[in-house]
Amino acid sequence: ILLPVFLMLGASIAEVGLSKTSQLAQVLHFIGDPIVALLIATIYSFFSLGYAKGFSKDKVLQFTNDCLGPIANILLVIGAGGAFNKVLLDSGIGTTIAEMAKESHISPILLGWGIAALIRIATGSATVSMMTAAGIVAPIAASTPGVNVELLALATGAGSLILSHVNDSGFWMIKEYFGMTVKETLLTWTAMETILSVVALGLISLLNIFA
Repeated sequence: ILLPVFLMLGASIAEVGLSKTSQLAQVLHFIGDPIVALLIATIYSFFSLGYAKGFSKDKVLQFTNDCLGPIANILLVIGAGGAFNKVLLDSGIGTTIAEMAKESHISPILLGWGIAALIRIATGSATVSMMTAAGIVAPIAASTPGVNVELLALATGAGSLILSHVNDSGFWMIKEYFGMTVKETLLTWTAMETILSVVALGLISLLNIFA
């Protein structure tokens, strides 16, 4: 379990402490890539938890097949959700929302949360919503005296959590992993994410008043 974590940690350390042109840094970057790190951990588990424990090749293959079966449907659904997400992103809906938000005259903290929330709902991507919102509110915050940058960053992150639904691949992962229906996932996962986002905005607003 910890092997891929250590490999990715090694890549992060190499990025900070080694020259990017050094051979060691390139090796650490390669094996520290998330996909490569997980592949190495999987292969290592075949030997450490399989052959080393006395299991035959056929038995290890059976274990592998038994593990892949339950997650195959999950992977397909997540992939479809990610494809839908990509279509929405390429349609430019995030840029449209961002341009509309620039015309408003509200608090940078509320603006950051609102932009992130709207783009998150429209595209399903928390990463895209945070990056887009940050790019918009950063110059506004710089020109507005008294804005707490730390709280602005928290508000943007909180907005990116809201209303995870069918265009979010994470929504489908939760649905399939826990064996829930779409309605059940909306009533649990989506509701939880929305409550978390709104409560976080409220707490950030309180901190902004007394900061």
